[in-house]
Amino acid sequence: MLVLHVRPYSFLKQRTAHQAEHVKFSTLAAALICLLLGTFARAEEYQVVTEEWAPYNYHENHQLTGMTTEIVRAIMALTGDDFEMVLLPSMRATRALQTRPKTIMYSMFRTAEREPLYKWVGPIVEESIYPYQLASAAQPVHSLEQLLHVPRITTRHAGLVPDMLQSLGLNNIDRSATANHQLYRMLMAGRTDIIIGDTDAGVAYYSRQLNIAPGTLRKIPIEIYRASLYIAFSRDSDDELISDWARALHQLRLSGELERIQRRYTQPAAP
Repeated sequence: MLVLHVRPYSFLKQRTAHQAEHVKFSTLAAALICLLLGTFARAEEYQVVTEEWAPYNYHENHQLTGMTTEIVRAIMALTGDDFEMVLLPSMRATRALQTRPKTIMYSMFRTAEREPLYKWVGPIVEESIYPYQLASAAQPVHSLEQLLHVPRITTRHAGLVPDMLQSLGLNNIDRSATANHQLYRMLMAGRTDIIIGDTDAGVAYYSRQLNIAPGTLRKIPIEIYRASLYIAFSRDSDDELISDWARALHQLRLSGELERIQRRYTQPAAP
């Protein structure tokens, strides 16, 4: 006689539940692996570059630091990105943004000429650039007309500022400085009459670094340039990434963290 061994219903129910849990775990594991692989691939593809421009981005104690550097790191902490961050000479950083795929650069002024070349996230902070001279100068400069007749105005050898000065018709520009701190040393040594290259925050930073006493430098009331600093992305960057970074920056602004970071670099040092 044929005997059929029928398994209890409870066993089938237990097996079905076990299979469902296995499928659920497998699906979750697959999703997690895809997420990790996607994050890894994104991290491998993108590179963040910047130049030496204190107090926004600069090397100190063999580490990349600065106001905008901290903001970019705070953005990546919110988005989950872990892109390589590299400090390059000014022209090399700009060239990398223009020629290397998946490249991000900060801090950049967003000009009409640059607008169509990149994708943008910001603004981070609005800044102005003014000329500076020694407070003890025999002939204080107050106007653009006077600025045109100063024997020598020193600025960086390359970048937005020297190009801007040339467009203003200044023929007394000396582009010999390859680093910002050289501007201040040349001015203090009497090798130039006026320097142009930094925002007020930058002037305060280099004055502290070079032990230039308060009141030694005089800000000339001629606004050479005023604009906001942004993060620029190469045109091939994913729009989803741009949106993620824009939302993260907005979150930092709403939480007050953006202002707290900025304040650490703009407040005067304690005596």
